[in-house]
Formats: sequence, C-alpha cells, structure tokens
Amino acid sequence: MSDIEKLVAEATAEFAGISEMALLEQAKARYLGKSGSVTELLKGLGKLAADERKRAGAAINSAKERIEAALNARRELLRHAALDAQLRAEALDITLPGRGQGSGGLHPVTRTLERIEALFRSIGFDVADGPEIEDDFHNFTALNTPENHPARSMHDTFYLENSPGLLLRTHTSPIQVRYMETHKPPIRIIAPGRVYRVDSDATHSPMFHQVEGLWIDENVSFADLKGVFTDFLRNFFEKPDLRTRFRPSFFPFTEPSAEIDMSCVFCEGNGCRVCSHTGWLEIAGSGMVHPNVLRHVGIDSEKYIGFAFGMGPDRLTMLRYGVNDLRLFFDGDLRFLSQFR
Repeated sequence: MSDIEKLVAEATAEFAGISEMALLEQAKARYLGKSGSVTELLKGLGKLAADERKRAGAAINSAKERIEAALNARRELLRHAALDAQLRAEALDITLPGRGQGSGGLHPVTRTLERIEALFRSIGFDVADGPEIEDDFHNFTALNTPENHPARSMHDTFYLENSPGLLLRTHTSPIQVRYMETHKPPIRIIAPGRVYRVDSDATHSPMFHQVEGLWIDENVSFADLKGVFTDFLRNFFEKPDLRTRFRPSFFPFTEPSAEIDMSCVFCEGNGCRVCSHTGWLEIAGSGMVHPNVLRHVGIDSEKYIGFAFGMGPDRLTMLRYGVNDLRLFFDGDLRFLSQFR
C-alpha cells in the first residue's frame, strides 16, 4: 500500500513540473498507458487471493482516480496558460488613439469647376460637353482658323500618330461648334473640360482645364458680355466691388476681341507681387463671335449675334486658394491635396 501512495505522489509531482502539453501526455502514458505503472498493478491483481485482491483493487482504483485528477488539473492549468499567452500576444492597446478611416475629398480644381457651373446655371446657362480627341475642322477651321492661318502658331498642338487630322483639343471651343451644329439659337452654354498643349512650367501644364462660354441670340451686345462676366467674377471671389477692364486683343473666332482683367484679389488693386504691382490680373479672353464661325455651323449671321469667352479654371483655383505653382495640383501629393478636404 505504501508503494501505491508513493506512486501517486510521484505522478502528482511529475505532472506539476511539466509546462508543455506534449510532455504531459508522455508522462500520462508512463502511469496510465497500456504499459503504465498503474495498469501493471491492475494486471497483477489476478495473482492475489480473493480478500487481498479486493483490498488491493480498491486501493489501486483510488490511486488511479487521484492520478487522473492530478493529470486533468495540470491539463486545465496548461490550457489556461496557453490561452493567456495568446491573448497577451494578440492584445490591442486600447490606450492608443485609433487610426480611423481615411476620408477623401474633391480635387480643388473639381471644386472650382463645380462652382463655375453652379454660378452660370443660376443665370440660365447650360453645361455642354464634347470629345477630347478632335478633328482639325472643329478645333481650327470652323473657328475661322483655316490651314496656314498664323493664329495656329499660337497653339502648340498634340497630333495623333497614324491618325491624320486628329489631335488632342487645344481649347474647349470645339464643344461650342458641335453644340451650334445641333441646336438653334437662342444658345447659352458654358463648355468646361480638359485641353492639351505642349507646355509645362510653374503656370502651365500639358494638360489643363478651360471653361468657355457662348451666348447667341438676336440682340446680344458687348455690354451683355461685360455684365455677365463681371457678375460671375464678383460671385466667384465673393467680392461685390471687384472691378474688370477689357483690353483690345486678337482671336480668330471673335471680332472685336478683348482680354479681360480683374482687380487683384490679394491687394484690392493697390499693387502687389502677385499682380506685378499693376493692381490687375489677366483672367480671360473674350469677344463677339465672328460671323464666319456662325456661317460654318449654319447660323444666319445677319440675324444672330453673340459673345464668347474663355478662362482657365486652374488659374482661378490658384488665385482662390493662394497657390503659386500650377503643377502642385497634378503631382498627386496627398499632403498637398488633403488641405482642400
């Protein structure tokens, strides 16, 4: 009997010193397996006398139960220890600030285009669209710029290889031409979109945006042009006292033609570095639509007249947000663009 108690104590002590589940199962086999110490004792019961066998059997079964209890207790302890270690390894430090979900926003040029469209829609203009790959007729000829006309040298054009007569549009005026081909006066539209020219520096990009406007009707005057565009600039920059001036210029598709300047929005016209100390910023080109343009699209130039203008929303964006390099808008640097969310 003392040997049995010694066996229980030995098994309990060995189980208590094991820290890995695999080693614990090996120890179990030494005591409770088919050839284990307890099993061997049970096998020897048959050699004992009946009375002695009964007492020995009860003692061995008691020892077996205590060894199994010690084994299960150690198993449970090792399982809890393994779970605790896993939880510690996978724990989240809830004292750290959360990363959060990144939020996007509209590109500043897109914001400007939407603002321009909203302002012109409010006074009855529609928004027209057209293809960015154009043909020579709609980009030049229909706009009173025939082949060899010196005005073509004003545009550094991207022509498409192996596609004679096709090019990336250099302005959004072809949208106006296509609109006039399919609509009869009165016509009031703006034509926003991307345009392409071979040019790249701090204030120019090979791809940039234009917004052109067109109003064709029976009694449209230069005074209407001045009123519409001045009102637009005052609302866009939220400066009701902003001034404009019109300087004579040349565009093949308008006659007379004029450059539009506005008083500097930074110095209120007093002169600063942005306006080269003149108090004025050049902002758009404009003029009365040339009769040849109306004839190309089948509109009676004796009955109808109108004005057109063209401006760069990229430049308006630079002025509105105080950015001095156009390329920043298209470099894709999120550190810069995230300021406009």
